[in-house]
Amino acid sequence: MKSKFLSILAVAALVFTSCSDDDSNNNNGGGGSSTENLAGNLMENRTLDADVTYKLTGALIVKSGVTLTIPAGTRIEAIAGGTDVYLLVERGGTIIADGTDADPIVFTSAAGAAAKPGDWGGILINGRAPISRQAGAPNEAATEINNAILFGGDNAEDNSGILDHVIVEYTGARIDDDAEHNGITLNGVGRGTTISNLLLKNGDDDAIEWFGGTVNASNILVVNCTDDMFDFSQGYTGTVTNVYGIRETNYVAVTVDPRGIEADGNLDGNSPTDINQSAFTVNGITIVNNGAGTEATMQDVFKIRRGAKATI
Repeated sequence: MKSKFLSILAVAALVFTSCSDDDSNNNNGGGGSSTENLAGNLMENRTLDADVTYKLTGALIVKSGVTLTIPAGTRIEAIAGGTDVYLLVERGGTIIADGTDADPIVFTSAAGAAAKPGDWGGILINGRAPISRQAGAPNEAATEINNAILFGGDNAEDNSGILDHVIVEYTGARIDDDAEHNGITLNGVGRGTTISNLLLKNGDDDAIEWFGGTVNASNILVVNCTDDMFDFSQGYTGTVTNVYGIRETNYVAVTVDPRGIEADGNLDGNSPTDINQSAFTVNGITIVNNGAGTEATMQDVFKIRRGAKATI
């Protein structure tokens, strides 16, 4: 237990040294005096420069077979373009975002002091790992934000790269009442991928959501997301270790049913007869609700439903 607590302190240090409430756009993530825009389809391998501040001006899509490498200390500022601005890694593509405790990688809003939840669409990673489905049906599904981009497959060990020591804030742009972006979305991501040491702050929907897949994740700190902190759906079967979600006193929910964990066996309960439904493990979790008033009420701390199975 002590080792887990010390681990989460290391993640929490990112909040206090890199994301102070007074000026969360002055994070440790480096950036420099020069700026460069990012958007469009990435068709060949690219390594960013930690001495440049990057402006995400639209959808940046890492195509299959291509690797995007983001060095420690890199800062990426997304324009407040809502659902049109996000980073998506297609299945077969790779992201290597390998920060450090001293130099995390920062994804934030470019709006400065006017930054707010929902400014941009966050990070989406698509993999080739299994998802829930009807018997005999293809082991794949359409990405919620773009039905032409598929995820899922038969490779539980699939490797989409690394997200380590990464800060993501002001995400959660909404498509409509039924679909939205999260802070980080993991679509059919395999356990060969590394997901660890993340701070997800001030998002306007779920902080992090797993749609199927087998990827394990560890050391995740969620601060003031307006819907679910940790969401599992569509056949997720990995293990999540040492996670911490907190609502501060200024928290205001945006949905009628915000939760610490929300888990569905299949996609939104629409396919109750699916095979390979969610059966996951959470090894060490803390949920804190310091929100004030009825608008900060938590619908459920844990909601495990619609065929999901969880060991917590």
